[in-house]
Amino acid sequence: MIRRTSSKKGGAQVTSIDSFKSKQTLTVGGKTYTYYSIVEAEKNGLAGVSKLPGSMKVVLENLLRFEDNRTVTKADIEAVATWLVTRKSDHEISYRPARVLMQDFTGVPAVVDLAAMRDATAKLGANPQKINPLVPVDLVIDHSVMVDSFGTALSFGQNVELEYERNGERYEFLRWGQSAFDNFRVVPPGTGICHQVNLEYLAQTVWTREENGETVAYPDTLVGTDSHTTMVNGLAVLGWGVGGIEAEAAMLGQPITMLIPEVIGFKLTGKINEGITATDLVLTVTEMLRKKGVVGKFVEFYGPGLDYLSLEDQATIANMAPEYGATCGYFPVDADTLKYLTTTGRDPERVALVEAYSRAQGMFRTSETADPVFTDTLELDLSTVVPSLSGPKRPQDRVPLNTAASAFAKVLPELSGGRVDRTSTPDSRGESRYVDEGATGVDDIPEEAAFPVKGTDYHIDDGSVVIAAITSCTNTSNPSVLVAAGLVARKARALGLDSKPWVKTSLAPGSQVVTDYLTAAGLQEDLDAIGFNLVGYGCTTCIGNSGPLPQAISDCINENKLVACSVLSGNRNFEGRVNPDVRANYLASPPLVVAYALAGSMNIDITTEPLGMGKDGKPVYLKDVWPTNHEVAEIVRQHVTAEMFRSRYSDVFKGDEHWQGIAVEGGETYGWNSSSTYVQNPPYFEDLTMEPKPVTDVVSARVLALFLDSITTDHISPAGSFKAATPAGQYLTERQVAPKDFNSYGARRGNHEVMMRGTFANIRIKNMMLDGVEGGFTKGPNGEQMPIYDAAMAYQQQGTPLVVFAGKEYGTGSSRDWAAKGTNLLGVKAVIAQSFERIHRSNLVGMGVIPLQFKDGDSWQSLGLDGTETVDIVGVESIEPRATVNVKITRPNGEVLNVETLCRIDTANELDYFRNGGILHYVLRSLVAA
Repeated sequence: MIRRTSSKKGGAQVTSIDSFKSKQTLTVGGKTYTYYSIVEAEKNGLAGVSKLPGSMKVVLENLLRFEDNRTVTKADIEAVATWLVTRKSDHEISYRPARVLMQDFTGVPAVVDLAAMRDATAKLGANPQKINPLVPVDLVIDHSVMVDSFGTALSFGQNVELEYERNGERYEFLRWGQSAFDNFRVVPPGTGICHQVNLEYLAQTVWTREENGETVAYPDTLVGTDSHTTMVNGLAVLGWGVGGIEAEAAMLGQPITMLIPEVIGFKLTGKINEGITATDLVLTVTEMLRKKGVVGKFVEFYGPGLDYLSLEDQATIANMAPEYGATCGYFPVDADTLKYLTTTGRDPERVALVEAYSRAQGMFRTSETADPVFTDTLELDLSTVVPSLSGPKRPQDRVPLNTAASAFAKVLPELSGGRVDRTSTPDSRGESRYVDEGATGVDDIPEEAAFPVKGTDYHIDDGSVVIAAITSCTNTSNPSVLVAAGLVARKARALGLDSKPWVKTSLAPGSQVVTDYLTAAGLQEDLDAIGFNLVGYGCTTCIGNSGPLPQAISDCINENKLVACSVLSGNRNFEGRVNPDVRANYLASPPLVVAYALAGSMNIDITTEPLGMGKDGKPVYLKDVWPTNHEVAEIVRQHVTAEMFRSRYSDVFKGDEHWQGIAVEGGETYGWNSSSTYVQNPPYFEDLTMEPKPVTDVVSARVLALFLDSITTDHISPAGSFKAATPAGQYLTERQVAPKDFNSYGARRGNHEVMMRGTFANIRIKNMMLDGVEGGFTKGPNGEQMPIYDAAMAYQQQGTPLVVFAGKEYGTGSSRDWAAKGTNLLGVKAVIAQSFERIHRSNLVGMGVIPLQFKDGDSWQSLGLDGTETVDIVGVESIEPRATVNVKITRPNGEVLNVETLCRIDTANELDYFRNGGILHYVLRSLVAA
């Protein structure tokens, strides 16, 4: 089996100064490893560091190993020890992850940038081979498959054919990149989701590298171009999501600069009750941590409750760190870590090294382990967790299952699109009992509260569940909840229930191993019988690739302005993300996804009302189909085997016949195809010189948009489908691309022309410069309403810079580099907000856009802005990290407001990036000069 456990190209070779004499050797199974001992460092001057949280020990080891008195100094290391006293720090450190993980939506533009950097290097007269990944990089193609076909045995094959048909240009480019760049591997389409592949195969918990004739062992760490990179924290691998921009810099040998983080300890006690799933737990944890406020902080789990969680449960909780706002959600190494590594077919020598290394470093948790020192803590008794969903718009908005129907009724009037003339809410009896089920059916539905779907014998209404998707690595990495879903299907099938005909059902696991154990247990047959056929191995519905609804259902929803619902086992349910026809989205465990497919409506209280009528004419309730914990555990024990993992991952980079059939062309630089609508040479490095141009103040900028709170990266740079009338659709139509072949924004991230036009183009975004208008619109230079892209281009023609104003948590959501790239290419010089999400703030700086934060409770609303103002940003030429920056706002009547803001260029390194025009420009100049 191929495993990258060591590499001579595994990163910059740095010989540590080792001020604290921490370099030691460890012999495991007859092999000797060099490592940097935290225990020895504590003896030699770093008093108390054995009390650090596990995640901070990983950071400390990184600094000990890379101490060079330039990027890492003795003072940096001492600052970690000082943290034990202060429990927070404003000290900046340089951190070097062992590797980089990418998915194809964010990975393709990263490889496009590398290819463009090679071109720019050649133009500067240097060797293009200077541009190569210096740390191991794995790109997993998982974001491109869409659920076009569903509910049949042919669905998987049909969706694969369409995926290759749509993405041929992108895949050809990635095949070139795989051959052109060193230290770069691609996991082909149809294999799995990057985070599940990482958890099950790529991650090692302890990494090794050959260096100066020694084998160095150190914690497995990474950054990824997807925010859910944190999932592998469940395997005690410290990793988090960064923008593609920052990941590219890490690939090219640049350390990640960060402030020593606060670490919030989350103590788990007790034991989960019968019938409760890991999904119920993670939704509860997400709600609690969002209320706590952990943005930009590490979260680490500890306490006796860990003894009752499987590693897969831990990975589910770690996966949703972006949803609870943390940089990571770390779990320490323990016996279950070793068990999981063994069960998933890792090399026994590696498992032995993980145990020995973790014990030697004081990183191995047992029931006797003392609690670490944390910045702050909170606690959850696992026995208090109840069945839950989250929705209809945010992952942190948890709803107990027994109140889900009433909660939906309460939010229904607030959901945009609902009819204002509604005289009654939908009656659950009508939704759950139809004539063909032996009940009274439509007689129970008020005439105005049900709408026939053309060409069918059924009605839908507000609250109808039209998508039920078992999707996302969050849950499909956990055999317990997948087996539970299969058992619900088995019991429902035996009782004569089926999914409602208006529900688009799908099963998209994050690993082929899932199919193996579901098939071995006979559960795939049961899932197929009620419509949950395999549709692909990829992210699908969770990222908005749910595919179109049947036309008649879509027409009924839109003609009657219905608030249709989706229920998915994903991690994101933001507005406009799952499907353009669906306004209310609920996150739920896979067995609850199946239950809602059977019920067909959010108006039903499925804890007390029937899911439907059985073949014997009697009502079937949730309790009749819900499996016991013992039933689930027995099937997992019998049918989830190490051999399944070894077999599936033995040739993971080979790909199917489609992948192998792609011709690889090109040399050390890429031959750009000017007619390609998927991959184009971006304009970032045009006219690049070795000396950067001086930065200047922003003068007479106009306002492009005024946004409220919680503008997500989905709002800024949507990943889903788009229509012909949009600027992106018009661009493709002009190039003879038919609407059926548009694919998605995410799939076209290698083409800046499409992505510029898609920036701020989410169908649900609301620019408050306009009254009650949804979608990517603003006022142009003439004051007329127009698409944001068109307005930005008109301003660029005039030479007018732009700014964006926003509220709190600007840029929350996925680590989407195009949210920053598109902002830059539209001519936005600064984003002024009340607060920023961590990754997006970093990405803005990485693209040369200034993030400014209001101070003293100011907001654009409190200042009375309406978007007609002009804006000057003073002092940019001499700007410093986290300095106060004056923003001069001039109203049309000449009134001037001078507003103090906080510069959110947070570190000296970030300032270097900004002065160079962006992080890639900085790296390119550095590599060429080397």
